[in-house]
Amino acid sequence: MRTLLAVHVALAALAQLGGATTTHSLDLSDQVWRLQNLPLNISVPGSVPSQVHLDLYKAQVIGDPYFGLNDFNLRWIALSNWTYVSAIEGLEPPSKTANLKTYLLFNGLDTFADVSFCGTHVATTNNQFRQWRLDISDVARACHAEKPELEVTFASAPDMAANLASQPDAETWPWGIEGWFEFPHRAFIRKEQSDFGWDWGPAFAPAGIWQKAWIVQVPEDNVYVPNSVLDIYRHGQLNNIPPSQDTDWVLNCSIDALNSFPHGAQMKYAIKDAAGHVVTKGHLTNISNAGDVISGSTTLDATRYKLWWPAGMGAQTLYNVTVDVIRDNKTLASVTKRTGFRTIVLNLGEISERQLAQGIAPGNNWHFEINGHEFYAKGSNFIPPDAFWPRVTAERIRSLFRSVVAGNQNMLRVWASGAYSPDFMYDAADEMGILLWSEFEFGDALYPVTADFLENVRQEAVYQVRRTNHHPSLALWAGGNELESLELPGVNRSAPDQYDRYLHEYETLFLETLLPAVYGNSRSITYIPSSTENGYLSFNWSRPIPIIQRYNNKTEGSLYGDTDHYNYNYSEAFDLDTYPVGRFANEFGFHSMPSLETWREAIPEDELYFNSSTIMLRNHHYPAGGLNITNYDNSSKGMAEMTMAVQKYYPTPNKSDPIGNFSSWCHATQIFQADFYKSQIQFYRAGSGGRERQLGSLYWQLEDIWQAPTWAGIEYSGRWKVLHNIAKDIYQPVIVAPLFNQSSGILNVYAISDLWKEVNGSATVGWIGWDGRRLNHTVGGGQGSASAFGETTLQFTVGAINTTLITSINITKLAETEGFNAKDCLFVANLTATGTPINSDATKTYQHTNIFTPTPLSEASLIDPGLTVRHKKVQGSFEVIAKNGAAAWTWLRVSAQDSSVIVAFEENAFLLKKGQTKTVPYTILSGSSPGWEGRVTADSIYGLGRPD
Repeated sequence: MRTLLAVHVALAALAQLGGATTTHSLDLSDQVWRLQNLPLNISVPGSVPSQVHLDLYKAQVIGDPYFGLNDFNLRWIALSNWTYVSAIEGLEPPSKTANLKTYLLFNGLDTFADVSFCGTHVATTNNQFRQWRLDISDVARACHAEKPELEVTFASAPDMAANLASQPDAETWPWGIEGWFEFPHRAFIRKEQSDFGWDWGPAFAPAGIWQKAWIVQVPEDNVYVPNSVLDIYRHGQLNNIPPSQDTDWVLNCSIDALNSFPHGAQMKYAIKDAAGHVVTKGHLTNISNAGDVISGSTTLDATRYKLWWPAGMGAQTLYNVTVDVIRDNKTLASVTKRTGFRTIVLNLGEISERQLAQGIAPGNNWHFEINGHEFYAKGSNFIPPDAFWPRVTAERIRSLFRSVVAGNQNMLRVWASGAYSPDFMYDAADEMGILLWSEFEFGDALYPVTADFLENVRQEAVYQVRRTNHHPSLALWAGGNELESLELPGVNRSAPDQYDRYLHEYETLFLETLLPAVYGNSRSITYIPSSTENGYLSFNWSRPIPIIQRYNNKTEGSLYGDTDHYNYNYSEAFDLDTYPVGRFANEFGFHSMPSLETWREAIPEDELYFNSSTIMLRNHHYPAGGLNITNYDNSSKGMAEMTMAVQKYYPTPNKSDPIGNFSSWCHATQIFQADFYKSQIQFYRAGSGGRERQLGSLYWQLEDIWQAPTWAGIEYSGRWKVLHNIAKDIYQPVIVAPLFNQSSGILNVYAISDLWKEVNGSATVGWIGWDGRRLNHTVGGGQGSASAFGETTLQFTVGAINTTLITSINITKLAETEGFNAKDCLFVANLTATGTPINSDATKTYQHTNIFTPTPLSEASLIDPGLTVRHKKVQGSFEVIAKNGAAAWTWLRVSAQDSSVIVAFEENAFLLKKGQTKTVPYTILSGSSPGWEGRVTADSIYGLGRPD
């Protein structure tokens, strides 16, 4: 399988015409490079693609940037200027270049670069996210060096940002509008915004030729393709509007040229299935040739193509589309892209009369539809997986995405303020069925609107939209992160007299610049200006800018938009009344510590304790200028938030071994995080049957950028935190969810399904003691009647993407009952249901177990459950038994001596009843350690607070 980048390299070096000279392309990765900073007396081998920190580390000038406090110790690198230089071998000599056009083609320069060739300055760049196409033909012809020197000098990004901010005419904003952590003024530069620090990551502010680069020499009768766009949409489809599913497909292709397509050029296409069989072929019509870009389209018979579906909804059917540009029966250019046939739209339309009749609150929709079907989006937020993108490989992303699919997730929100997803990431998502909500790289700030800045952004956006549009996994383009939920309200609070000015500037960038970049290159994708927003007030394609945003123009009693939610008041963590009620939850979370094994990758042994200076300083969740979050006390941020949450809800670790105690504390913070997320996810999923018709839950965040306290569910090396296991469980298609309302004292038990057809089943509910015995009492009724406190079975039916109340229990009254002691017991619900998987004709049995504890586990009368575990080699699984009592949060752990092997257990952090045996399969994610299986141990919430 070739990625788009591979296609770019392999197919853009185009065929010759007659006996003409062929295009000559030099991959700059194959050249010999040096990285230099002469004032610092540094000259070491360099590489492309790479960044300064990586090359200095490889040359042993610095240690591992991720070790200890090197994110602070290595600031001198970010504050210095650096030069990459290479004596280029393999170029055509000047005597042969008279009829050649010579170009430098950089897919990414990070960020402020002066480019010189053969001693002549040829360009200055200022955008990490643009493809730079530099015509150096005249310089190359005049250069008589046998090995002409290519020099790329990078200026310090923090210094450049500060310089731009200090200019007399520089844009200003009210205090606190730009969220920053380490380096300020990131809004002035088109660089990965999190490179200047974030509350989950370091501030290395790297520089370098961070993506592939070439020197291309093209004869005047050849064409070289640097980028192209393939758009597949339903006939009559328009952006942001749910299309008809009964029409044929339209294939539109637009191809760029470094030089120019000649007059009279035509376009033909061929579409092949995965087996290489031609499905259809022909010529594109409606040819438009602007010289540097040629476009054409055709209509495709919809009956000949199978649809592409996300994970859990059907097959990920993919096709290869080849488009040739021809003239006089000779091929000028050829582009092949792998794609899929699907429609994906974010439906923001007004709630219909039919929906109102179903009990859905008035207002606007805010949900995704795939191939005409609304669905429940289950997933998380993706951040940059590394501070240095050149070391993010395709296999690393595939390994991460395998965990995504295993975790029952179908969507990732690719967060703004990182970097645009590489082609191999979209490729993996296409294959695995992961929808990628993608965003332009703006977040938690307002931005300049000078003509130069807007043009720079426009070219960035056009390049990125054209590069990625063919991927069926592309679900959405959003302008940026939290702009309408944080930045604009922040202006309105701090500088209301200037609000109109900043609102106009916001719309200039996010509606008048980015929207046309999307709509001008795609008919198949939705655009919204902000990740969290209330949708549009009106949408009309007869206007130049169709969207008029709603902002805060809401009608009382109506519901609009999506939500994000962060509440670091741990005492309110499980209070359902504090959770937002909206149509879709795109961000919510709480931070936790990584495991001991992950800490050891980055922290010296003598710093492995909870409040060591190194660990505290690697926690970047501390008071920082600019973040408009006010629902917690800054004095208790960071480590204290995690500590107090554990102390309130769970047994406090109290091991005599300091390292063992530290490990238990790390695990305890993960349990609170997972418990909190579970509470929110099941609340949001229950909303699918509520008046809010809630159809999406994307928690913050999927993975780590480094080893530190963060919101991630997967640690830097790929280990699953407790969160990822719990999210996997609560994201199953059919679940039982006990939701306790603290205000009313009522425990409501729901059956929830995200399947597209009705589900029938039964739920067995009841109370057990920690010692394993059944308790007896009368409970209330829902769809069925419940009479026995011990174990009562209730029948239920739940509709498509819906929720059913199974039973309700008055916990307040129950607590007054003689013989009931909340400390001695827990509520257990077991669901068994029969339903039809999405896009399947076969029925399937679904099972799920969930629990509710009526008192914090820190106060519960826990007993030693007597856990034992043994490896079953033949079955490739572990068998866990609780001999003496109930074991909550049962956790299988690989021994510390086997930290080189990273294992995902099919289930973890689960309940075991007394006498229950559970078989747990596993998958080795990476690494090896002979005999590791015999050293796996099992523990539970009881063991968390037990002394050695």
